[in-house]
Amino acid sequence: MAPTVYGIESLTDISLDSGTRLTLTDGPLQLGWKHSGMTADFIAEVMALPFSRSRKDYMQAHHDIGYLSNELIENAVKFRQPGEILIEAGISEGSFLIRVKNTIDGATASRFQQLLRRLQSKDPGELLLEQIETNAISSASGSGLGLLTLLSDYDAKMAWAFEENNNERIILTTTAAVAMPPSSN
Repeated sequence: MAPTVYGIESLTDISLDSGTRLTLTDGPLQLGWKHSGMTADFIAEVMALPFSRSRKDYMQAHHDIGYLSNELIENAVKFRQPGEILIEAGISEGSFLIRVKNTIDGATASRFQQLLRRLQSKDPGELLLEQIETNAISSASGSGLGLLTLLSDYDAKMAWAFEENNNERIILTTTAAVAMPPSSN
């Protein structure tokens, strides 16, 4: 069965074979938040190197790549089912691209697809302001602020592919791209 795709479908076809590929594996130390930050920092260090001829471009590239990578990896760690998280990253045609693949359960997939349908119905900047206001008066977690910030403030182009797997598990592949050299955010 073909995956259900939200966002910019053409992103799902971009090959990242010539980029960096990392796999985060469950083990005795358990995957956690610190792994998200360390992995995102590593990706930012490696991918920002081509922009080192200008300190300003390097710092902006490092920041944008690190923020985008950290948000996607944190979400994969937070919402995953036990198992590996595959991360692919590269620079292609003037953009930094990252793809994160992990397994989620059916209920998580359903909630996330509902959020993505909402994202398609409104401007991300408006949704970001609404969510900030909602968070100010609510104690609920899982706000989606990181995702909305990527779409609104970083002008990230994104795609999410949901592929049914066995045992009521869904393979979620998130692909994102931001322009390089970086714009001033």
